[in-house]
Amino acid sequence: MSDPMQPFIPLPDATVELRRAFGRFGTGVTVITVQTPLGPLGMTANSFSSVSLDPPLVLWSPALSSKRHDAFTQAAHFAVHILGADQKDLADSFAISGHAFDGLNWSAGPNGAPTLPGCLATFHCETFAIHPAGDHSVILGQVQYAAFHPDENAPALLFEQGRFGVFTASE
Repeated sequence: MSDPMQPFIPLPDATVELRRAFGRFGTGVTVITVQTPLGPLGMTANSFSSVSLDPPLVLWSPALSSKRHDAFTQAAHFAVHILGADQKDLADSFAISGHAFDGLNWSAGPNGAPTLPGCLATFHCETFAIHPAGDHSVILGQVQYAAFHPDENAPALLFEQGRFGVFTASE
């Protein structure tokens, strides 16, 4: 049996292929929020990852081309919200507009960053470090406060190959 892989060299003219290859890795979906002088701002991101338990660190990576990039890299605090399978509309809203707070029953979190209701987990972070990384920035946050949904069977919203979905456990 032959290997069906489609090899390519990730050069600048192969961005479509590289995006397709990266898209094969399923990720969770988050909304990151920050309080700015102009009010609350949010961004949908699937680049979130835990980094360390001691100290408690997480990371995410906004694109330099995003109009919201600078607000997040200049913030002292931010909050990460892990979305549940029933929160696709929330992910879509913050992917389109950073000001999608209308109609949401949000509140200021312990560090001032907006807290969205009904998420599977929330991490309130102090910005720990920011690193340039190609066409993105890597933002490391030290978790100051965290909360999670008590129902361990509540499914997370996942993203793979440009589609939203949920995880199905194999027996």
